[in-house]
Amino acid sequence: MTRPVIPIPKTPSSPFPLLVKRAPIIAGFGRGSSAIGCPTANIPIEALSEADKLDTGVYFGWCKIHPVDTQKDVHQRQDGTQVEFKYGDGLRNGVDINTVLPMVMSLGWNPFFKNKEKAAEIHVIHKFPETFYGAELSFNILGYIRPELDYTSVESLIKDIGIDIEVAKDSLATEGYQSYKEQVNNVK
Repeated sequence: MTRPVIPIPKTPSSPFPLLVKRAPIIAGFGRGSSAIGCPTANIPIEALSEADKLDTGVYFGWCKIHPVDTQKDVHQRQDGTQVEFKYGDGLRNGVDINTVLPMVMSLGWNPFFKNKEKAAEIHVIHKFPETFYGAELSFNILGYIRPELDYTSVESLIKDIGIDIEVAKDSLATEGYQSYKEQVNNVK
């Protein structure tokens, strides 16, 4: 499958920017970290009201993780595995939480994994010391990188994810996208 090249405009163009003020981070399928080495913060698809209007594929923007003041607990994934919800506990203020970070988001059915439900999976481009299930995520969507593809191998999927991350970082480093950090930073 050939990866399409979609030009990124110098600034967000309609329908962007889109802002999601706060969405809970839920447990996904657990394959982002384990199968492809790209951990994701999954959000309920209903938290993204524009999800039905957007094409499936990969998007980029800014995000901020907000800790939630509650006790840690354990939740069960659909496959029966257990996940500890730490709600942002153990993350560093101003480094991991309450700071604006770059992100890429996969929105769709993930045909390689044969998802039965549409998913919004956000990879925050940052190394975290802890998981943060249960915390809340503010984010904006500033542009579209590419459509979702049905890969023939996990290696080709991983390669394209690496390209997606570089496209996001390069785009967000430009003047036309830097100012949109404030849109996310202003969410309390």
